[in-house]
Amino acid sequence: MKPPYDLNQNILELITAISEMIGEVNANYLNKQSPTLRKQNKIKTIHSSLQIEGNTLSEEQITALIENKKVIGPEKDIIEVLNAIKV
Repeated sequence: MKPPYDLNQNILELITAISEMIGEVNANYLNKQSPTLRKQNKIKTIHSSLQIEGNTLSEEQITALIENKKVIGPEKDIIEVLNAIKV
């Protein structure tokens, strides 16, 4: 079955332009990470990295430090977490 139109250079250029615009919309609006996900990733990364070094603080304690709350734990471990947050 033959379509009721002929493909020409103008149609192909319009299709290309539309595809690029769709890509821009997806990149700018649809594929952004949520702030909650970024925060969770930051906490898990800090916890995992410092746990290898022997840090004993839990993810909950690291979350509290990120939120500027007081935490009970070894001073050395708290300083390591605060430094990791700064980095």
